[in-house]
Amino acid sequence: MYRYKPVNDGDEARYVRQVCDRVEQGLNEGLMPVEPFQDDSIFRAEMERIFTRTWVFLAHETEIPKSGDFVQRRIGLDPVIVSRGTDGQVNVLLNHCRHRGTPVCLEDSGNTTRFRCPYHGWVYKNNGEFVGAPDMSQAYEKRPDPQKWGLLRAPRVESVHGFIFGCLAENVPTLRDYLGSALWMFDAIFGLHPDGLRVLAPPQRFIMRADWKSGAENFSGDSYHVGTAHYSATTANRPGSDPRANGDKARGFLFENGHSFIGHTLSDWFGPDYEYWGYPPELRAKFELSKLDETQLDIIKNVPPTIGTIFPNFSFLRFPGPTEPGQPATPFTDIRLWQPLEPGVMEMWHWQLDFAFMPEEEQRKSYIAGQYGFGVGGMVESDDSILWEGPAKTARSPWARKAEIRFHYQQKRIDPNPDWKGPGQYYDTTYGEYMQSAFWRRWLDDMRSDGCSEGADHD
Repeated sequence: MYRYKPVNDGDEARYVRQVCDRVEQGLNEGLMPVEPFQDDSIFRAEMERIFTRTWVFLAHETEIPKSGDFVQRRIGLDPVIVSRGTDGQVNVLLNHCRHRGTPVCLEDSGNTTRFRCPYHGWVYKNNGEFVGAPDMSQAYEKRPDPQKWGLLRAPRVESVHGFIFGCLAENVPTLRDYLGSALWMFDAIFGLHPDGLRVLAPPQRFIMRADWKSGAENFSGDSYHVGTAHYSATTANRPGSDPRANGDKARGFLFENGHSFIGHTLSDWFGPDYEYWGYPPELRAKFELSKLDETQLDIIKNVPPTIGTIFPNFSFLRFPGPTEPGQPATPFTDIRLWQPLEPGVMEMWHWQLDFAFMPEEEQRKSYIAGQYGFGVGGMVESDDSILWEGPAKTARSPWARKAEIRFHYQQKRIDPNPDWKGPGQYYDTTYGEYMQSAFWRRWLDDMRSDGCSEGADHD
């Protein structure tokens, strides 16, 4: 089991700097050292320098709609309670009692006005404020100061389109500034109806012996693997043609701060019914599109974003999937977190959502389609889960480490489309590994930072 230890100045800090230098040199040469995929020191540095300083997705507002609602989540290795207080505000609380550190919340979700520690009975409001303890007058000369002894609270909690993010550092840009021009893509994906989206079920969770960055990097821009890794999906009634055509249909959207998305020309790939991700005309007619600009309208019709990553570990997927043999494919929306557990091990959390206005039967079909492809036993998820173990296994290999093996990141150079009218950069192909490179360069910025992450730009 992983044990946390601060990366202080000394041999370990020097080692982390050396690895970062090798990563930068490797990226410049189209190569990637294996250490970041399985290394105790690198993992400890990530927990300090990325997950305590960066905006991390935690929950969707439809999971805690009422006062007193809460869910348990994580920021890096820290267990947190995401609760809605009596004032309607969302709080993110460290789930460790201030008395002896015992978790005060043992349920994944629920509704309560108080959290009571099962060890000595200290009690906290659902906003984290200390309320009291048993035998107060006998046990203490004076009451513990509620301002000092409440549960630790994340200093920054913000949401966009119902997606709640938290940050453990105060001196950081706002969530909207952190998303930057990727917020433009959020609007095009999630802002299509004033009622927003709703979570269809609690998140599914399962553990992979893979590094958290393998999933995040894959969703940031890797469509190259689809024709090989997911070829078997063709025989399982996936919509449209051979997945090996994916490379010709994929386009890249690269934004600052390590955020990126893939879009697919679905109507060209699967047929004209797959404009707007394949939503039926009677449902897409209810979309409220007046706030979108011409470029957003063009992409959701012709190159709808199908996959993407918000650095560090939040990813998105919307794709048409089968529900029953012979029936038209149904678009589903999946969001996921690549949760670090220990070096080379992650827990994958994923939620399925649909637009709140959608009829119940449509939401049911959407959930089935998502489960069929990307549930715990989904056709496509099963492919990826085993394949992502490769980088961590290589990084654990004494032979590979001794040989200083580096992975190949040398696809041909691709230039962005000069006629693009939207924010960020648009590419006519996802070959080139430019989005994966941007993800790693953002990782480098945070890993080298001695202060709060300010989100350097990488186009």
